[in-house]
Amino acid sequence: MPPRDSREVIEPGQSFQAVLFVPFCYDAPPRLSDFPAICEFTLEVRPGFRRNAMIEHGSMNLADILSPKQIITDLQAANRWEAIDELIRNLVDCDKIKPEHVEQIAAVVKKREASMSTGIGFGIGIPHASTDLIAEVVGSLGRSRQGVNFDALDNQPVNLVMLFLVPQGQFQKHLHTLANIAKLLHKKEFRQALEQASDAQAMYQIIRDNSGK
Repeated sequence: MPPRDSREVIEPGQSFQAVLFVPFCYDAPPRLSDFPAICEFTLEVRPGFRRNAMIEHGSMNLADILSPKQIITDLQAANRWEAIDELIRNLVDCDKIKPEHVEQIAAVVKKREASMSTGIGFGIGIPHASTDLIAEVVGSLGRSRQGVNFDALDNQPVNLVMLFLVPQGQFQKHLHTLANIAKLLHKKEFRQALEQASDAQAMYQIIRDNSGK
């Protein structure tokens, strides 16, 4: 099937699958399989939406999404499913998610996670989903001392898990912000600083100092 023109208008009721590949730095020329697809989902579009519209909009950074209260410094989860539950509970505690919505939000995040692990390598996991149960982009960051089994692309345990939730229909912000988070977390010095930080406030300050760079 020939590729579509990226300027093509998608008609109401249609959907398409968007896959975000985040190019990382390698010592040798990378293969296509080395580019982790961290965002793969079906998008329901509004009338007149253009496939390349995402490049016309700005995005958020990690400091915009988090606060010290939304950082868990000692994540207890042993696997990705427990990590998702623990981070969602944190968002409830921070009044970012209503308690009655926990099961529905957990289900949509886990459904997305089951289709492809968001463990993108280098000790990073970015479980994410879109839901109509929130009004704004929200997130929670967990740091695991022992490592979380995430079925990651490199088969290594994950030490930093960033749960990222977006209101239904905010595709442009979803795509760009996911890319920003992945690029920031891929920086070795940044990850090491987070892993060595004494508390949530220190972790948040590190994130603020590095976001947007």
